Order: sequence, then structure tokens, then C-alpha cells
Amino acid sequence: MQKSKKKKSSLELLEKSRIYSLDEALELLEKLPKAKFDESVEVHVKLSIDAKKSDQQVRGAAVLPFGTGKTLRVAAFTEKQQAEAREAGADLIGGAELIEKIAQNKELDFDVAVATPDMMPKLAKIAKILGPKGLMPNPKSQTVGIRIKPLVEGLKKGKVSFKNDDGGNLHQIVGKRSFSKEQLKKNIQFFLEEVKKNKPAASKGKFILGTTLTATMTMGIKFN
Repeated sequence: MQKSKKKKSSLELLEKSRIYSLDEALELLEKLPKAKFDESVEVHVKLSIDAKKSDQQVRGAAVLPFGTGKTLRVAAFTEKQQAEAREAGADLIGGAELIEKIAQNKELDFDVAVATPDMMPKLAKIAKILGPKGLMPNPKSQTVGIRIKPLVEGLKKGKVSFKNDDGGNLHQIVGKRSFSKEQLKKNIQFFLEEVKKNKPAASKGKFILGTTLTATMTMGIKFN
């Protein structure tokens, strides 16, 4: 009964098929019923790409001004820069021995992985373990670099990687419901600007077809 009351309350607040401004969407989100935990706030972006074509893939990274509200566990694959990775705050650090450990037990106790270029051929051994979970380091998502320290530091500060799904959409956490409206607004605006910078040359016409704001337990709010 309580769940249906919350749904009814949400429907009363949301005007069917209306597209709100970002400020209006954030104000509305604040009024929607809250869960008993600090929900994640997400932005879903519909792109005018053909996700089946390799030259229309959208992939990039952005350091959100206020982070996502989640502290990521970072794995750093490097042989020679382990001290730098540790100083930057990496949670799991290693080279060939770490790769071998993952290959044997298939345990992935981290949210994101970074690597130095020399580790990429060695990481091929566990690509089938990391790849399906989106954990394989990749230059396009800025998780591979000659200096490991800034890679780790960026992630710890709120750096996020994004990649379109098979339907040509992006899904990105941009904060928590405990964030202020201004913090969420700046994170969302920054993220959308980074998305625009990654428009494929093969994608013609309007790039972003629609944007929706939502929290873990709320209905979606369309905005532009």
C-alpha cells in the first residue's frame, strides 16, 4: 500500500510527457518521495548514433566537479610505478603476479582498473574476465597512461568513464540525493558537455536526442 501511495504521489507531481528545464527537473526530484538510503542520481542520454557501427561508438571520461558520492576501489596494474600508485591511493596494486592471481581465482575486488601501456599485452590473459564487467583498462576511457599516479588520482576525485550501450544510450551516475541542487546541476552540465565533445564524426545531425533524470527509486524526469 505504501509503495502504491508513493507511486501515486510521484505521478501527481510529474506532468505526463512534459520536458522540463534542468532546474525544474532538479526541483521536482527534490520533491519526489525518498528511500531510506541515500539514492544515486543518474542521467540517461539518448544519442542519435547507430550503436552497431564501430565508427559511431561514444566513449570518454570526465572528472565530475563534485564526484559521484561513491568512493571507487581502484586496481593499478604496473610493474615499475607501484609506489606512485600507492601514494595516489590505489586499493589494489601489482603487475604480473596480480594478473596471475586474478586469472586463477577470478575475484575482482575493485570497481575500476588502470594500467601503464607495458602491462596491456600481459592483461590480455585476463581480458575475458575483465572485459564483460567493463573493467579492462582502455586508452579511450583514459584508464591507460604512461604515468599511473594521475590516473588513480583522477578516479579518486570522481572521474567517471562512459560508453554507449547497444541501444545508443548512455547511463551515468552524477551524484547522490544528499547533494545540493547546485552540485547536481554542475555535475550534470559538465557531464553533458563532455558527451558532446565525444560526438563521432560519422554521426550527423542532432547528437543528443533526449535526457532523463532519475534516482534509484524514482520515476524518470525528462529534461533539456
